[in-house]
Amino acid sequence: MKRTTPAATHCPYCALQCGMTVAPGSGAEPARVAGREDFPVNEGALCGKGAAAAAVLDPAVRLTVPLVRDAKDAPLRPATWDEALERVAREFAARPAAAVGIFGGGGLTNEKAYLLGKFARAVLRTPNIDYNGRFCMSSAAFAQLRAFGVDRGLPFPVRDLRETGAILLVGANVADTMPPILRHFTAQRDAGGWFAVVDPRRTRTAEQADVHVQPVPGTDLALANGLLHIVVATGLCDEEYVAARTSGFEEVRRMVAGYWPERVEQITGVPAAQLRLVAEELADAARSGRGAMILTARGSEQHSDGAATVSAWINLALALGLPGRPHSGYAPVTGQGNGQGGREHGQKCDQLPGYRKLDDPDARKHVAAVWGIDPSDLPGPGPSAVELLDRCGAERADRIDALLVMGSNPVVSAPAAGDLEDRLRDIGFLAVADLVLSETAALADVVLPAAQWAEETGTTTNLEGRILLRERALTPPPGVRTDLQIIDGLAARLGRPLGDDPAEVFAELGEASRGGMADYSAVTHQRLRDGAELYWPCGIDTPEGTPRLFTERFATPDGRARFNAVQYQGAAEEPDAAYPYRLTTGRVLSQYQSGAQTRRVDVLNRAAPEPFVELHPDLAAAHAIAEGELVAVTSRRGTATAPARLSRAIRPDTVFMPFHWPGAGRANTVTNPALDPHSKMPAFKVCAVRIGAAAGPDGVAP
Repeated sequence: MKRTTPAATHCPYCALQCGMTVAPGSGAEPARVAGREDFPVNEGALCGKGAAAAAVLDPAVRLTVPLVRDAKDAPLRPATWDEALERVAREFAARPAAAVGIFGGGGLTNEKAYLLGKFARAVLRTPNIDYNGRFCMSSAAFAQLRAFGVDRGLPFPVRDLRETGAILLVGANVADTMPPILRHFTAQRDAGGWFAVVDPRRTRTAEQADVHVQPVPGTDLALANGLLHIVVATGLCDEEYVAARTSGFEEVRRMVAGYWPERVEQITGVPAAQLRLVAEELADAARSGRGAMILTARGSEQHSDGAATVSAWINLALALGLPGRPHSGYAPVTGQGNGQGGREHGQKCDQLPGYRKLDDPDARKHVAAVWGIDPSDLPGPGPSAVELLDRCGAERADRIDALLVMGSNPVVSAPAAGDLEDRLRDIGFLAVADLVLSETAALADVVLPAAQWAEETGTTTNLEGRILLRERALTPPPGVRTDLQIIDGLAARLGRPLGDDPAEVFAELGEASRGGMADYSAVTHQRLRDGAELYWPCGIDTPEGTPRLFTERFATPDGRARFNAVQYQGAAEEPDAAYPYRLTTGRVLSQYQSGAQTRRVDVLNRAAPEPFVELHPDLAAAHAIAEGELVAVTSRRGTATAPARLSRAIRPDTVFMPFHWPGAGRANTVTNPALDPHSKMPAFKVCAVRIGAAAGPDGVAP
């Protein structure tokens, strides 16, 4: 029966997973969405992207039939599902497991992430699986695991932001990236709280802060160590908390002695007086009992030293006695829609469901038993996202010659994207499952049209660690299948069907996660449907969930959080005579991630129609660049060209580009694929560039 009334669901975009309703269209009238006031994260508010989410449900802007390419130089043509799935299965079966790869997405539901990992390891028997969440949360994940023994976004409900006395937000422009969360920051300030933002640009978020700290891009580690130096040197450290709940502080205490304020000012460009102000405000709020929070995001994490940088911010939080106390703590602000759940259940190259480690014999035994295979049949850890993509189409012994991409658009979102595009053109076989013909899908040999968020049932886990049920509200267009049906269809053709019922897949996920760090075993679709508010871990010992972590102990063997001494080494690529400026990248209000969906929505394109290069007027004047003039931004990887946008909101030594567009304005043509040694995070947020007026409309650099 066709639904005629609005259905309660959640937004398909960022990690807030705002509550909304979706109502079916009638005739020519499109489907409609509205905010849900009963969901405490957004309280009825939606950003422009969320409000326009139904526009991509229109069959006119999406894929509705499988596409197949008969030869590399042939065009894509419509095909039946049988032909398309048979082709993918045949190509995978024709290659050794080590030559086949899977690249997933942080927007996939928990059920899809789980089944995709199972497909890779239990059906294809390949170690080659990772996902675009590697580009998002991997640095924070590594640092949190090392310090706390567990990796969850916010270790407290988002509404706790309203109650804290001080917030330091590092490397996030939430006013543009997740606007509904800003109401919690506003409420915090209205209640007398103090709010500071660390960002090389004076963003809309920074404009609302009490203090804007504007460092040189890539120097946040030195900044955090400098703040900790002040806390230690001026007696602001919570020595009682440190002694009772942490280990490793003495080494860190000695290390930060070298980060006195005047030295840090030389490195970061942040005045020593401002450093002292920030340290004192955080400490005053913590000592008063009002609490304080340190929040980081991609601006501080997407670096070749991102994991160490997050560790430095955690060190500061621990020295102030924040984690585990009321209205206090450290937390990374998760980005993608299921960025949290997507990394917990098997998409990561080194991970099994429940956040178990793939090289842990007990973990292998547990998951293999759930899957009905021998633990020895599970492959070991594989390459991380950039390393996996580097092997695709390359002339090397560990070449990946067949790749399935599901829910991602790496031709726009990966670093050094021009090189990746060339490799994907050369790969032996590429299949893409997506709801639109993305730039990556346009290169594929087979394209599989997938259903969307409102057309299938599944769970996501938002930035709080809260597990949410998105019920099917609409019927997909004829010819479209869900990702679960696609995975199961391929698995069946390879001799091992996996099932495609979301509730059954989720129940199996619960068993596979039982006893793991991210335990979902007490969660069911029905409990969520009945209104239970469940935060993981939610298992036999915690059947009602765990909204707040670390209140009594940390998830380490001894229950103590660990300090980690981390030294500032500088960016992987510093400016020099040939490339004298720093490029940093980010998002704008009306586009999302690679733009594959939002660039198909008229109202969003009118608000943000094209890429741009943001320059300080002094830098523009030095290069005789006028507002709106086409600018070439060149790094050692290539050149991106886009119109100039002059702004005093950015440092004179820094250039900014948003990363949502393909073509000449693709910012990731320029970015550096250098990897953090621990998290394997690429250095998206800083690389060395030169700029100049472009030679002409062809975008050739001067």
